[in-house]
Amino acid sequence: MRVQILLIFSFVLIFSTVTAQNPIIQTYFTADPAPMVCNDTVYLYTSHDEDNTVDNFFTMYDWRCYSTTDMVNWTDHGAVASLEKDVAWVNKKNGAWAVQCIERNGKYYLYVPIHGAGISVLVADSPYGPFKEPLGKQLVDSEDLWKDIDPTVFIDDDGQAWMYWGNPSVWYVKLNEDMISYDKSIGKNGIVAVDMVPESFGKSVRKDGTPCTKYVEGPWFYKRNNLYYLIYAANGVPESIGYSTSTSPTGPWKYQGLIMERYPKLSFTNHAGIIDYKGNSYFFYHNEALPNGGGFRRSTCLEQFEYNADGTIPSIIPTEEGIKTSLENLNPYKRTEAETIAWSEGVKTESGSNGVYVTKINNGDYLKIRSVDFAKGAKKFEATATSVTGGKIEVRVDAKDGALVGVCEITNTGGADVWKTFTTNVNKVKGIHDLYFVFVGNNGELFNFDYWKFSK
Repeated sequence: MRVQILLIFSFVLIFSTVTAQNPIIQTYFTADPAPMVCNDTVYLYTSHDEDNTVDNFFTMYDWRCYSTTDMVNWTDHGAVASLEKDVAWVNKKNGAWAVQCIERNGKYYLYVPIHGAGISVLVADSPYGPFKEPLGKQLVDSEDLWKDIDPTVFIDDDGQAWMYWGNPSVWYVKLNEDMISYDKSIGKNGIVAVDMVPESFGKSVRKDGTPCTKYVEGPWFYKRNNLYYLIYAANGVPESIGYSTSTSPTGPWKYQGLIMERYPKLSFTNHAGIIDYKGNSYFFYHNEALPNGGGFRRSTCLEQFEYNADGTIPSIIPTEEGIKTSLENLNPYKRTEAETIAWSEGVKTESGSNGVYVTKINNGDYLKIRSVDFAKGAKKFEATATSVTGGKIEVRVDAKDGALVGVCEITNTGGADVWKTFTTNVNKVKGIHDLYFVFVGNNGELFNFDYWKFSK
């Protein structure tokens, strides 16, 4: 008990004393993080909790995508699929729960659960979509569609693909090479129910006293160094994150323990994703720490960790600090999308004819971009924006109230859909800095912000 109290105290202390980097997305409530490493880039697919809930329950209409190459600045690619637009066979708008994307032979397969209606699969030629449904029906249509949630997909070294899913138990199918069908010769019409025993998923007891395992939902399936891992939400509500391992993709599984305990500011659900990227290991999860957050308004977070020598996963404590060091520095002399963000306050993003842009900008809002390498110095700054009221971008370094290196004035562009580029000279800034854009003005929503660039 003493150790647990110290851990909780340390967690609260961390939240109160360091600069926030968790949650990693602040413009929307995002949950159920599903990272994918492809072409030297991390793509992060998330479910999306709406700002306003319906009937005080999960209100989830679409799935979003973000990307990074440095693990600290995340580029928003908007909603890449939605129930209403992209899942033709289901006559419902709400219920876009935990998702995962995987690439095969240049195609991208997005496995999407629809609460109470099974699991579907969408396909695209790009990780950003547009994703289209090839089947016109569920991929998985089991006896109890309400249990068919949280798909996780993995392609083994021999090319065989597998999909696990499920609450309160776990099932799997052996996917065919086309990734949109599965082998019907195994299990019950192709669906195999995993044996839910304490040796595989830990021992627990329900509130009514009946025995059960620790497994609840949200499986994440992958392989590392010839060992298969199944990560999952555990221990009921509020959920922990536990895991099991196997030497085979189909088990038997061996329970290994908990990765993340229940901590303050975590939501009553949790959902993990794990990747290795550029020689580092990363653990994704969600909490409810953003303003107005809660159990139905969750936010994606990220921690770096190291496996133990035997391949087991250490206990991971959620922090507000998140990732301490960028994997690479951002080049400010190339066009950078305004929606590439390490941290923000007040703003949103939207999609339009010119792609995703930053909007809902009011006086005092700001963006932070980490680890920007100005090298020998920048002399000019440009920003593309649209506005009917106007405002200013204060360009600062190292803090929101850090050194002011320039002010870019955004004037009326002649319409909310008319984009113009504005420039200003800046005090010569050299070396590597965190970059802040602080927005200033007096007329409500000031302008929309598309992209920026410095010049030497």
